[in-house]
Amino acid sequence: QDVKKHPRNVKDLVGSGPFLLKEYKKAQHVIMLKNPNFNSSDGPYLDRIIIKIIRDASARVIAMEKKEAQIFPYMVDSKDIRRLSKSKHIKITDKGYAAIGPVTWLAFNTKDGPTADVRVRQAIAYAIDRNFIINALHGGLSKPATGPIAPGSPFYNGDVETYDFDLDKAKALLDEAGLKPGSDGMRFKLEVDHIPAVPEQQKAIAEYLRPALKKVGIAVRVRNAPDFPTWAKRISGHQFQASMDIVFNWGDPVIGVHRTYLCNNIKKGVIWSNTQQYCNPKVDSILEMAGKETDMAKRVNLYGEFQRIVADDLPLYWINIMPQRTAYHMDLGNPPTSVWGVISPMDQTYWKKQPK
Repeated sequence: QDVKKHPRNVKDLVGSGPFLLKEYKKAQHVIMLKNPNFNSSDGPYLDRIIIKIIRDASARVIAMEKKEAQIFPYMVDSKDIRRLSKSKHIKITDKGYAAIGPVTWLAFNTKDGPTADVRVRQAIAYAIDRNFIINALHGGLSKPATGPIAPGSPFYNGDVETYDFDLDKAKALLDEAGLKPGSDGMRFKLEVDHIPAVPEQQKAIAEYLRPALKKVGIAVRVRNAPDFPTWAKRISGHQFQASMDIVFNWGDPVIGVHRTYLCNNIKKGVIWSNTQQYCNPKVDSILEMAGKETDMAKRVNLYGEFQRIVADDLPLYWINIMPQRTAYHMDLGNPPTSVWGVISPMDQTYWKKQPK
């Protein structure tokens, strides 16, 4: 039957977790009640969890300040993080996101236009000041990303080309690619897209690229999208030159990393596939072996080699790890700070004392 219309997915849901779905009101809230039949002698301790759906970012911050909400996960805006850190009843942690690995990157169209030339992609990378983005645009809260696997993963390899800021190298590579400056000093035009959300991680960086790449003779035009479907259609349809993006590693590389680099995952119309149209048979072979390998040390070596190759091919320029934070009430015991954060069951979360 149609999964979306099956009665067990739309009403009278079946579940086995510590909390049961009581009520869902679109764009308002989700109410979860303690499951009396949960197979555990230790928890859950909370009687219910109410997930408030608050679309306005400032309203979410105010709800925490006024104690109308007790947990605010997936915070990424540095202004919100700094603001809530001043509240005496609120604690903020960066724990709870290790299994997610959220990487912010600039994706290139590797088949058409100037970015089809690896020298152009490398030049763009050298012209971007990653430290400026992290410290000036993100208030020092994000961390650098240097490859397809996020730091913190046991498979991360930092021994790759990181394209540290170097305008002379950028200009030399563009000259080598035959892209000489015109009378106006510009070599070519580059259109940059971005997800119309998480502005500090997307639009702010895209706008920064305009003056940054102008220094090496690349005229950037930032193409805004009115909504996510518009952006996704452009990128998944391969109708772009370069685009900001945020993609998650999801714990094991087989789940969240392979999809971006495999030749057979170049699927038009599917967002977060290999939308760059990057294809290297050697990379395919390495990823196939790594996905099947059961020896941890061998897997680490295979993924290390994979990272070195794609860092040279540069179908994407990896910029930073999104600075996700969770704000929570100081009286909340065992807040969800495991590697899965609030995606975890939360059966061990409790109140030290009921907040006033």
